Amino acid sequence: MKPPRHIAVIDIGKTNAKLALVDLETLSEIDVVTRPNTVLSGPPWPHFDVEEHWAFLLEALGRFHRHHGVDAISVTTHGASVALLGADGRLAAPILDYEHDGPEQTAAEYDAIRPPFAETGSPRLAGGLNMGAQLFWQFREDPGLLGRTTRIMPYPQYWGHRLTGIAASDVTSIGCHTDLWMPNEAKFSSLVSKMGITAKIAPVRKSTDTLGPILPEIAAATGLPRTTPVAVGIHDSNASLFPHILTQKKPFSVISTGTWVIAMAVGGAHATLDPARDTLVNVNALGHAVPSARFMGGREYEVIQQCKSAEASHADIITAVENGIMLLPAVEGSTGPFQGRIMQWIGNEPAVGSGLREVAVSYYLALMTDTCLRLTGATGPTIVEGPFARNYPYLAMLAAASNRSVLQSQSATGTSIGAALLFGRSNRIPSPLPVEQSPNTPLMAAYAAHWRKLANRQR
Repeated sequence: MKPPRHIAVIDIGKTNAKLALVDLETLSEIDVVTRPNTVLSGPPWPHFDVEEHWAFLLEALGRFHRHHGVDAISVTTHGASVALLGADGRLAAPILDYEHDGPEQTAAEYDAIRPPFAETGSPRLAGGLNMGAQLFWQFREDPGLLGRTTRIMPYPQYWGHRLTGIAASDVTSIGCHTDLWMPNEAKFSSLVSKMGITAKIAPVRKSTDTLGPILPEIAAATGLPRTTPVAVGIHDSNASLFPHILTQKKPFSVISTGTWVIAMAVGGAHATLDPARDTLVNVNALGHAVPSARFMGGREYEVIQQCKSAEASHADIITAVENGIMLLPAVEGSTGPFQGRIMQWIGNEPAVGSGLREVAVSYYLALMTDTCLRLTGATGPTIVEGPFARNYPYLAMLAAASNRSVLQSQSATGTSIGAALLFGRSNRIPSPLPVEQSPNTPLMAAYAAHWRKLANRQR
Protein backbone atom coordinates (compact mmCIF):
# COMPACT_ATOMS: atom_id res chain seq x y z
CA MET A 1 0.00 0.00 0.00
CA LYS A 2 1.26 3.46 -0.90
CA PRO A 3 2.26 5.39 2.27
CA PRO A 4 0.14 8.49 3.01
CA ARG A 5 1.51 11.80 1.78
CA HIS A 6 -1.02 14.49 2.71
CA ILE A 7 -1.80 14.35 6.44
CA ALA A 8 -4.63 16.50 7.79
CA VAL A 9 -3.68 17.44 11.34
CA ILE A 10 -6.37 18.47 13.81
CA ASP A 11 -4.48 20.76 16.21
CA ILE A 12 -6.55 22.06 19.13
CA GLY A 13 -4.59 24.52 21.25
CA LYS A 14 -5.90 26.37 24.28
CA THR A 15 -6.20 29.59 22.28
CA ASN A 16 -6.99 28.40 18.75
CA ALA A 17 -8.28 25.34 16.94
CA LYS A 18 -6.50 24.57 13.67
CA LEU A 19 -6.54 22.18 10.79
CA ALA A 20 -3.22 21.96 8.96
CA LEU A 21 -2.47 19.91 5.85
CA VAL A 22 1.09 18.58 5.99
CA ASP A 23 2.89 17.15 2.96
CA LEU A 24 5.06 14.34 4.35
CA GLU A 25 7.19 14.27 1.20
CA THR A 26 8.30 17.89 1.54
CA LEU A 27 7.42 18.12 5.25
CA SER A 28 5.72 21.43 4.67
CA GLU A 29 2.34 22.82 5.65
CA ILE A 30 0.46 23.40 2.42
CA ASP A 31 -2.74 24.73 3.96
CA VAL A 32 -3.80 25.91 7.42
CA VAL A 33 -7.11 27.23 8.75
CA THR A 34 -7.85 28.38 12.31
CA ARG A 35 -10.68 29.44 14.59
CA PRO A 36 -10.72 30.73 18.18
CA ASN A 37 -11.04 28.10 20.90
CA THR A 38 -13.93 29.77 22.68
CA VAL A 39 -14.95 28.59 26.13
CA LEU A 40 -18.70 28.46 26.76
CA SER A 41 -19.75 29.56 30.25
CA GLY A 42 -22.12 26.65 30.88
CA PRO A 43 -24.23 24.90 32.00
CA PRO A 44 -23.15 22.82 33.87
CA TRP A 45 -19.61 24.26 33.91
CA PRO A 46 -17.30 26.23 31.57
CA HIS A 47 -16.55 23.96 28.63
CA PHE A 48 -15.10 23.81 25.15
CA ASP A 49 -17.31 24.48 22.13
CA VAL A 50 -16.69 21.09 20.56
CA GLU A 51 -19.71 21.19 18.23
CA GLU A 52 -18.54 24.39 16.58
CA HIS A 53 -15.04 22.91 16.31
CA TRP A 54 -16.53 19.77 14.75
CA ALA A 55 -18.46 21.71 12.09
CA PHE A 56 -15.32 23.74 11.33
CA LEU A 57 -13.15 20.61 11.06
CA LEU A 58 -15.55 18.70 8.81
CA GLU A 59 -15.88 21.65 6.43
CA ALA A 60 -12.11 22.17 6.31
CA LEU A 61 -11.39 18.45 5.85
CA GLY A 62 -13.72 18.39 2.86
CA ARG A 63 -12.16 21.52 1.38
CA PHE A 64 -8.60 20.24 1.91
CA HIS A 65 -9.51 16.98 0.21
CA ARG A 66 -11.12 18.71 -2.78
CA HIS A 67 -8.15 21.03 -3.26
CA HIS A 68 -5.20 18.82 -2.36
CA GLY A 69 -6.32 15.32 -1.41
CA VAL A 70 -6.19 14.01 2.17
CA ASP A 71 -4.56 10.61 2.71
CA ALA A 72 -4.66 10.35 6.52
CA ILE A 73 -5.67 12.26 9.67
CA SER A 74 -3.68 12.89 12.84
CA VAL A 75 -4.74 14.69 16.00
CA THR A 76 -2.86 16.77 18.54
CA THR A 77 -4.39 18.84 21.34
CA HIS A 78 -3.47 20.65 24.52
CA GLY A 79 -3.27 18.49 27.61
CA ALA A 80 -5.25 18.52 30.86
CA SER A 81 -8.58 17.84 29.20
CA VAL A 82 -10.64 14.69 29.37
CA ALA A 83 -13.77 13.47 27.60
CA LEU A 84 -16.41 11.34 29.33
CA LEU A 85 -18.54 9.29 26.95
CA GLY A 86 -21.85 7.58 27.64
CA ALA A 87 -23.10 4.25 26.34
CA ASP A 88 -24.33 5.94 23.13
CA GLY A 89 -20.79 7.18 22.33
CA ARG A 90 -21.72 10.81 22.94
CA LEU A 91 -20.41 13.08 25.66
CA ALA A 92 -21.91 12.21 29.02
CA ALA A 93 -21.06 15.79 30.10
CA PRO A 94 -19.41 18.81 28.44
CA ILE A 95 -15.59 18.80 28.39
CA LEU A 96 -14.55 20.93 31.35
CA ASP A 97 -12.26 23.92 30.76
CA TYR A 98 -9.27 23.04 32.93
CA GLU A 99 -8.90 26.67 34.04
CA HIS A 100 -12.23 26.56 35.85
CA ASP A 101 -11.79 26.77 39.62
CA GLY A 102 -14.50 24.23 40.40
CA PRO A 103 -12.03 21.45 41.29
CA GLU A 104 -10.69 23.67 44.05
CA GLN A 105 -13.95 23.01 45.94
CA THR A 106 -12.97 19.36 46.48
CA ALA A 107 -9.19 19.90 46.66
CA ALA A 108 -8.79 18.72 50.26
CA GLU A 109 -10.68 15.47 49.64
CA TYR A 110 -8.79 14.89 46.40
CA ASP A 111 -5.40 15.56 47.95
CA ALA A 112 -6.13 12.87 50.53
CA ILE A 113 -6.20 10.17 47.82
CA ARG A 114 -3.88 11.45 45.06
CA PRO A 115 -0.57 9.61 44.66
CA PRO A 116 2.74 11.26 45.61
CA PHE A 117 4.92 13.03 43.06
CA ALA A 118 7.47 10.20 43.29
CA GLU A 119 4.87 7.80 41.86
CA THR A 120 3.42 9.88 39.04
CA GLY A 121 5.93 12.67 38.28
CA SER A 122 2.84 14.87 38.35
CA PRO A 123 2.85 18.03 40.51
CA ARG A 124 -0.28 19.28 42.23
CA LEU A 125 -1.58 21.99 39.93
CA ALA A 126 -4.25 24.66 40.09
CA GLY A 127 -7.87 24.24 39.01
CA GLY A 128 -8.33 21.22 36.80
CA LEU A 129 -4.80 21.00 35.43
CA ASN A 130 -4.53 17.55 37.01
CA MET A 131 -6.95 15.37 35.09
CA GLY A 132 -7.63 13.33 38.23
CA ALA A 133 -8.75 16.47 40.07
CA GLN A 134 -11.18 17.29 37.26
CA LEU A 135 -12.73 13.84 37.35
CA PHE A 136 -12.95 13.83 41.15
CA TRP A 137 -14.80 17.16 41.19
CA GLN A 138 -17.06 16.37 38.23
CA PHE A 139 -18.20 13.08 39.76
CA ARG A 140 -19.17 14.94 42.94
CA GLU A 141 -20.68 17.95 41.20
CA ASP A 142 -22.86 15.62 39.11
CA PRO A 143 -23.46 12.49 41.25
CA GLY A 144 -24.94 10.52 38.32
CA LEU A 145 -22.04 11.22 35.96
CA LEU A 146 -19.81 8.33 37.00
CA GLY A 147 -22.65 5.89 36.37
CA ARG A 148 -23.44 7.45 32.97
CA THR A 149 -19.79 7.31 31.91
CA THR A 150 -18.70 4.20 30.05
CA ARG A 151 -15.46 5.53 28.54
CA ILE A 152 -12.89 8.09 29.74
CA MET A 153 -10.33 9.33 27.24
CA PRO A 154 -7.90 12.24 26.73
CA TYR A 155 -8.81 15.10 24.41
CA PRO A 156 -6.89 13.97 21.27
CA GLN A 157 -8.69 10.63 21.36
CA TYR A 158 -12.06 12.34 21.72
CA TRP A 159 -11.60 13.70 18.21
CA GLY A 160 -10.23 10.36 17.04
CA HIS A 161 -13.32 8.68 18.46
CA ARG A 162 -15.61 11.07 16.60
CA LEU A 163 -13.77 10.23 13.41
CA THR A 164 -13.53 6.45 13.86
CA GLY A 165 -15.85 5.35 16.66
CA ILE A 166 -12.87 3.66 18.37
CA ALA A 167 -11.88 4.45 21.98
CA ALA A 168 -8.26 4.82 23.06
CA SER A 169 -5.90 6.84 25.24
CA ASP A 170 -2.46 7.88 24.02
CA VAL A 171 0.51 7.50 26.32
CA THR A 172 1.66 11.13 25.98
CA SER A 173 -1.71 12.56 27.06
CA ILE A 174 -2.41 10.09 29.86
CA GLY A 175 1.15 10.77 31.09
CA CYS A 176 0.75 14.56 31.05
CA HIS A 177 0.42 15.62 34.76
CA THR A 178 -2.82 13.67 35.05
CA ASP A 179 -2.04 11.90 38.37
CA LEU A 180 -3.35 8.79 36.57
CA TRP A 181 -0.09 7.35 35.16
CA MET A 182 3.28 6.09 36.41
CA PRO A 183 5.74 7.23 33.71
CA ASN A 184 8.67 5.15 34.88
CA GLU A 185 6.61 1.96 35.04
CA ALA A 186 4.25 2.62 32.11
CA LYS A 187 1.07 1.70 33.96
CA PHE A 188 -1.87 3.32 35.71
CA SER A 189 -1.25 4.89 39.11
CA SER A 190 -2.99 3.85 42.30
CA LEU A 191 -5.47 6.73 41.83
CA VAL A 192 -7.29 4.93 39.02
CA SER A 193 -8.45 2.07 41.22
CA LYS A 194 -9.17 4.39 44.16
CA MET A 195 -11.58 6.36 41.96
CA GLY A 196 -13.19 3.21 40.58
CA ILE A 197 -12.47 4.04 36.95
CA THR A 198 -10.06 1.26 35.94
CA ALA A 199 -12.54 -0.36 33.55
CA LYS A 200 -13.68 2.99 32.15
CA ILE A 201 -10.39 4.47 30.92
CA ALA A 202 -9.90 3.74 27.23
CA PRO A 203 -6.95 1.41 26.45
CA VAL A 204 -3.57 3.16 26.40
CA ARG A 205 -1.85 2.94 23.02
CA LYS A 206 1.21 4.38 21.33
CA SER A 207 0.71 7.72 19.60
CA THR A 208 2.07 6.18 16.38
CA ASP A 209 -0.56 3.42 16.25
CA THR A 210 -3.37 3.65 13.73
CA LEU A 211 -6.66 4.10 15.58
CA GLY A 212 -8.75 3.00 12.62
CA PRO A 213 -10.40 4.21 9.40
CA ILE A 214 -12.97 7.00 9.37
CA LEU A 215 -16.64 6.20 9.86
CA PRO A 216 -18.91 5.99 6.79
CA GLU A 217 -20.74 9.17 7.82
CA ILE A 218 -17.45 11.09 8.00
CA ALA A 219 -16.53 9.88 4.52
CA ALA A 220 -19.94 11.00 3.25
CA ALA A 221 -19.68 14.43 4.91
CA THR A 222 -16.14 15.19 3.68
CA GLY A 223 -15.66 13.19 0.50
CA LEU A 224 -12.65 11.42 1.99
CA PRO A 225 -12.20 7.73 1.16
CA ARG A 226 -13.78 5.37 3.69
CA THR A 227 -10.34 3.78 4.20
CA THR A 228 -8.70 7.06 5.38
CA PRO A 229 -6.64 6.11 8.47
CA VAL A 230 -6.59 8.11 11.70
CA ALA A 231 -3.60 8.03 14.09
CA VAL A 232 -4.12 7.50 17.83
CA GLY A 233 -2.86 11.07 18.39
CA ILE A 234 -0.53 12.97 20.64
CA HIS A 235 -0.31 15.72 23.29
CA ASP A 236 0.77 18.98 21.61
CA SER A 237 4.08 19.63 23.38
CA ASN A 238 5.08 16.04 22.66
CA ALA A 239 4.16 16.60 19.01
CA SER A 240 6.68 19.46 18.99
CA LEU A 241 9.25 17.15 20.57
CA PHE A 242 8.69 14.16 18.28
CA PRO A 243 10.62 15.31 15.15
CA HIS A 244 13.65 16.01 17.34
CA ILE A 245 13.36 12.63 19.06
CA LEU A 246 13.65 11.15 15.57
CA THR A 247 16.61 13.27 14.41
CA GLN A 248 18.62 14.86 17.23
CA LYS A 249 21.53 13.37 19.10
CA LYS A 250 21.22 13.48 22.90
CA PRO A 251 21.50 15.58 24.97
CA PHE A 252 19.22 18.37 23.80
CA SER A 253 16.11 20.20 24.94
CA VAL A 254 13.01 21.44 23.17
CA ILE A 255 10.96 24.49 24.09
CA SER A 256 7.37 24.19 22.89
CA THR A 257 5.77 27.65 22.87
CA GLY A 258 2.17 28.79 22.64
CA THR A 259 -0.27 29.53 25.44
CA TRP A 260 2.05 27.30 27.47
CA VAL A 261 5.85 27.32 27.28
CA ILE A 262 7.07 23.81 28.02
CA ALA A 263 10.76 22.94 28.43
CA MET A 264 11.59 19.27 27.82
CA ALA A 265 15.07 17.91 28.54
CA VAL A 266 16.18 14.82 26.63
CA GLY A 267 19.27 13.00 27.86
CA GLY A 268 20.28 15.85 30.18
CA ALA A 269 21.93 15.78 33.57
CA HIS A 270 20.11 14.19 36.49
CA ALA A 271 17.90 16.71 38.27
CA THR A 272 15.74 16.29 41.35
CA LEU A 273 12.47 17.74 40.14
CA ASP A 274 10.63 20.11 42.46
CA PRO A 275 6.83 19.82 42.06
CA ALA A 276 6.36 23.17 43.83
CA ARG A 277 8.04 24.83 40.83
CA ASP A 278 5.83 23.24 38.17
CA THR A 279 8.34 20.64 37.09
CA LEU A 280 6.95 17.32 35.99
CA VAL A 281 7.66 14.15 34.06
CA ASN A 282 6.14 14.00 30.58
CA VAL A 283 6.01 10.84 28.48
CA ASN A 284 7.16 11.09 24.87
CA ALA A 285 5.68 9.36 21.83
CA LEU A 286 8.05 6.41 22.31
CA GLY A 287 6.84 5.97 25.90
CA HIS A 288 9.99 7.35 27.55
CA ALA A 289 9.95 9.68 30.56
CA VAL A 290 11.07 13.27 29.84
CA PRO A 291 11.87 15.75 32.68
CA SER A 292 9.92 18.93 31.94
CA ALA A 293 8.95 22.31 33.35
CA ARG A 294 6.52 24.92 32.15
CA PHE A 295 4.74 28.26 32.58
CA MET A 296 1.96 30.11 30.74
CA GLY A 297 4.30 32.20 28.60
CA GLY A 298 1.94 32.91 25.72
CA ARG A 299 -0.78 34.00 28.11
CA GLU A 300 1.71 36.19 30.01
CA TYR A 301 2.81 37.84 26.77
CA GLU A 302 -0.80 38.71 25.93
CA VAL A 303 -1.47 40.10 29.41
CA ILE A 304 1.58 42.37 29.39
CA GLN A 305 1.33 43.51 25.77
CA GLN A 306 -2.44 44.08 25.82
CA CYS A 307 -2.58 43.17 22.10
CA LYS A 308 -0.24 46.08 21.27
CA SER A 309 3.11 44.45 20.48
CA ALA A 310 5.80 46.40 18.62
CA GLU A 311 9.07 45.91 16.79
CA ALA A 312 12.06 46.30 19.09
CA SER A 313 14.95 48.44 17.83
CA HIS A 314 18.63 48.13 18.69
CA ALA A 315 18.23 51.28 20.78
CA ASP A 316 15.42 49.60 22.75
CA ILE A 317 17.69 46.65 23.51
CA ILE A 318 20.54 48.87 24.67
CA THR A 319 18.19 50.94 26.84
CA ALA A 320 16.76 47.83 28.48
CA VAL A 321 20.09 46.14 29.27
CA GLU A 322 22.01 49.26 30.28
CA ASN A 323 19.23 50.58 32.51
CA GLY A 324 18.16 47.22 33.90
CA ILE A 325 14.53 47.60 32.84
CA MET A 326 13.06 44.22 33.62
CA LEU A 327 9.93 42.37 34.59
CA LEU A 328 10.10 40.00 37.56
CA PRO A 329 7.79 37.00 37.98
CA ALA A 330 5.12 36.09 37.88
CA VAL A 331 2.50 37.48 35.52
CA GLU A 332 0.46 34.26 35.89
CA GLY A 333 1.35 33.24 39.41
CA SER A 334 -0.84 30.14 39.64
CA THR A 335 1.57 28.11 37.49
CA GLY A 336 5.26 28.03 36.61
CA PRO A 337 8.50 28.11 38.61
CA PHE A 338 7.53 31.17 40.71
CA GLN A 339 4.04 30.30 41.88
CA GLY A 340 2.36 32.69 44.27
CA ARG A 341 4.51 35.62 43.19
CA ILE A 342 3.15 38.93 41.90
CA MET A 343 4.82 40.54 38.89
CA GLN A 344 7.01 43.58 39.48
CA TRP A 345 8.68 46.06 37.16
CA ILE A 346 12.27 47.07 37.89
CA GLY A 347 12.97 50.51 36.50
CA ASN A 348 10.33 52.60 34.78
CA GLU A 349 7.57 50.47 33.28
CA PRO A 350 7.75 50.90 29.47
CA ALA A 351 4.67 52.21 27.72
CA VAL A 352 2.21 49.73 26.25
CA GLY A 353 2.90 49.36 22.52
CA SER A 354 6.52 50.49 22.78
CA GLY A 355 9.57 48.64 21.47
CA LEU A 356 11.13 48.90 24.92
CA ARG A 357 8.20 46.99 26.44
CA GLU A 358 8.59 44.34 23.74
CA VAL A 359 12.23 43.86 24.73
CA ALA A 360 11.45 43.69 28.45
CA VAL A 361 8.65 41.13 28.12
CA SER A 362 10.69 39.03 25.63
CA TYR A 363 13.59 38.98 28.06
CA TYR A 364 11.26 38.06 30.92
CA LEU A 365 9.91 35.10 28.91
CA ALA A 366 13.44 34.01 27.96
CA LEU A 367 14.59 34.11 31.57
CA MET A 368 11.55 32.18 32.74
CA THR A 369 12.39 29.62 30.05
CA ASP A 370 16.01 29.48 31.20
CA THR A 371 14.78 28.87 34.75
CA CYS A 372 12.71 25.93 33.51
CA LEU A 373 15.69 24.50 31.64
CA ARG A 374 17.88 24.69 34.73
CA LEU A 375 15.22 22.96 36.83
CA THR A 376 15.09 20.00 34.44
CA GLY A 377 18.87 19.46 34.16
CA ALA A 378 18.89 20.41 30.47
CA THR A 379 22.22 20.26 28.64
CA GLY A 380 23.20 20.55 25.00
CA PRO A 381 21.47 22.76 22.41
CA THR A 382 18.02 24.22 22.96
CA ILE A 383 15.51 24.07 20.10
CA VAL A 384 12.64 26.56 20.18
CA GLU A 385 9.33 25.60 18.55
CA GLY A 386 6.21 27.64 17.93
CA PRO A 387 5.55 31.42 17.99
CA PHE A 388 8.54 32.34 20.19
CA ALA A 389 10.86 30.86 17.56
CA ARG A 390 10.20 34.05 15.59
CA ASN A 391 10.98 36.39 18.50
CA TYR A 392 14.66 37.31 18.13
CA PRO A 393 15.03 39.22 21.47
CA TYR A 394 13.65 36.13 23.22
CA LEU A 395 16.03 33.79 21.38
CA ALA A 396 19.07 36.02 21.92
CA MET A 397 18.41 36.39 25.64
CA LEU A 398 17.80 32.66 26.04
CA ALA A 399 21.20 31.98 24.47
CA ALA A 400 22.93 34.58 26.64
CA ALA A 401 21.24 33.43 29.85
CA SER A 402 21.82 29.71 29.33
CA ASN A 403 25.29 30.04 27.77
CA ARG A 404 24.30 27.28 25.35
CA SER A 405 23.43 27.28 21.67
CA VAL A 406 19.83 28.06 20.78
CA LEU A 407 18.30 26.74 17.58
CA GLN A 408 15.26 28.12 15.80
CA SER A 409 12.74 25.65 14.41
CA GLN A 410 11.96 26.21 10.74
CA SER A 411 8.42 24.91 11.08
CA ALA A 412 5.64 27.45 11.51
CA THR A 413 3.61 24.87 13.42
CA GLY A 414 5.87 22.34 15.10
CA THR A 415 2.90 20.54 16.60
CA SER A 416 1.39 19.85 13.18
CA ILE A 417 4.64 18.52 11.72
CA GLY A 418 5.18 16.28 14.75
CA ALA A 419 1.62 14.96 14.59
CA ALA A 420 1.95 14.24 10.85
CA LEU A 421 5.14 12.27 11.50
CA LEU A 422 3.11 9.75 13.48
CA PHE A 423 2.45 8.26 10.05
CA GLY A 424 6.13 7.74 9.23
CA ARG A 425 9.62 9.14 9.25
CA SER A 426 10.80 11.67 6.72
CA ASN A 427 14.28 12.54 5.46
CA ARG A 428 12.97 16.06 4.90
CA ILE A 429 12.66 16.99 8.57
CA PRO A 430 14.09 20.52 8.51
CA SER A 431 17.16 21.04 10.67
CA PRO A 432 16.69 23.88 13.16
CA LEU A 433 18.79 26.94 12.44
CA PRO A 434 21.37 28.34 14.88
CA VAL A 435 20.39 31.70 16.31
CA GLU A 436 22.94 34.38 15.51
CA GLN A 437 24.75 35.51 18.63
CA SER A 438 23.94 39.04 19.69
CA PRO A 439 26.82 41.55 19.85
CA ASN A 440 25.33 42.53 23.22
CA THR A 441 25.72 39.05 24.72
CA PRO A 442 28.00 40.10 27.63
CA LEU A 443 25.57 42.85 28.67
CA MET A 444 22.63 40.48 28.28
CA ALA A 445 24.34 37.77 30.35
CA ALA A 446 24.89 40.30 33.13
CA TYR A 447 21.24 41.36 32.87
CA ALA A 448 20.22 37.69 33.14
CA ALA A 449 22.39 37.14 36.22
CA HIS A 450 20.85 40.20 37.91
CA TRP A 451 17.33 39.04 37.02
CA ARG A 452 18.01 35.60 38.52
CA LYS A 453 19.39 37.16 41.67
CA LEU A 454 16.33 39.36 42.13
CA ALA A 455 13.86 36.63 41.20
CA ASN A 456 15.42 34.05 43.55
CA ARG A 457 15.75 36.57 46.38
CA GLN A 458 11.99 37.06 46.33
CA ARG A 459 11.19 33.34 46.39
